[in-house]
Amino acid sequence: MYPAELVKPMREDLTSAGFSELHTAEEVNNTINQDGTTLLVVNSVCGCAAANARPAAKMSLENANKPDRATTVFAGVDREAVDAAREMMIPFPPSSPCIALFKDGQLVHMLERHHIEGRSADAIAANLKDAYDQHCS
Repeated sequence: MYPAELVKPMREDLTSAGFSELHTAEEVNNTINQDGTTLLVVNSVCGCAAANARPAAKMSLENANKPDRATTVFAGVDREAVDAAREMMIPFPPSSPCIALFKDGQLVHMLERHHIEGRSADAIAANLKDAYDQHCS
């Protein structure tokens, strides 16, 4: 587990942009299983989360079509919530950061760490916007 003071600015990077934090398995399940679309970012302390994943997730919401809900869990901190989210992301192996889009409780789009590392935030945001245009219209 990471100390709260270490991850606070990384959490706020998304929450200040309107992302809701999920801390328990119940919150994850209740949120993702709602009708409509949910973006879920598995946040992380790693550099690719700071340089690519978080900026891309925020930029992606600047789109005509966007998810009904933008949410986040923090790997290494919100263990129960992260485990529940990863269960809903099967068959993809656990990775952090990662970004998932759910529609009516079903996983419809997934960006694993290897899709995030080494790609620009702009490219990742464009990928997410394409997914929103397909699933959130």
